[in-house]
Amino acid sequence: MTALLKEGEAESLRRQKTVQWILRVLVWAAAAITIGVLVALIAYILIMGIPNLSPELFEWEYTTENVSMMPAIINTIIMTVLALLLAVPVGIFSAIYLVEYARRGNKLVSVVRTTAETLSGIPSIVYGLFGYLMFGVAFGWGYSMLSGAFTLAIMILPSIMRTTEEALKAVPDSYREGSFGLGAGRLRTVFVVILPSAMPGILAGVILGIGRITGETAALIYTAGTVAGIPTTQIGNFPILDVLASGRTLAIHMYALLNEGLYMEQAYATAVVLLVMVLLINGLSSLIAKKFTRS
Repeated sequence: MTALLKEGEAESLRRQKTVQWILRVLVWAAAAITIGVLVALIAYILIMGIPNLSPELFEWEYTTENVSMMPAIINTIIMTVLALLLAVPVGIFSAIYLVEYARRGNKLVSVVRTTAETLSGIPSIVYGLFGYLMFGVAFGWGYSMLSGAFTLAIMILPSIMRTTEEALKAVPDSYREGSFGLGAGRLRTVFVVILPSAMPGILAGVILGIGRITGETAALIYTAGTVAGIPTTQIGNFPILDVLASGRTLAIHMYALLNEGLYMEQAYATAVVLLVMVLLINGLSSLIAKKFTRS
């Protein structure tokens, strides 16, 4: 009887080791495929785009001769700043309310979370149609940078709110109890103790939002438009930024060149610049997050 039990245990152990080995192989295979696809994509973009980079692509004004991407680069930065200025404060303050102020079991909290998860799954083209009807038609802004910024802010708001909420939940309760024990109020505790501790997680959500803003096309075609120039207006002899004018971002610029079919080489070069821009933004954000973590 004892021998049979030992034999059964040995057989069970062999099966477990076999299953573990199979799962380990599957995990490594999935990782290898993911890395391989990423490397192949980056290599294809670099091989096709780097030979087509030229000084004419970085001239200040766009023409059909130079097909400059410099206005699109500047518009991408402007769009990113505007969208973050609109979405980040709302997302962070919403998460603070849900975690620090709302009572447990509050029905409003569950409604807000369900709404945020639903908004995260809506296709970007739907956001574009909504932004066009709401900001372009109802508000009368037309095709403008402001319409695109508001649309993108609504798109990235759920991810920023959810990541901030999870970052706030990850802060130990001992931090709050220690702050309250020293006589600090809830508001001071949130802004002096909790938010700095949760900053790396908050920045992770902001990085995701920046990535979506930089690569978005469908939502901006219907809201920001495709004008190949920096949106400015003249006041006297000085041009100033006009957020109510139309302008294309770098992703839309690349899409427009590919769609026309006349500037394929310049489109590949634009893809290289877009890739480098995204990598630089992510790297800079990671450095900032590490700085907050060390402090």
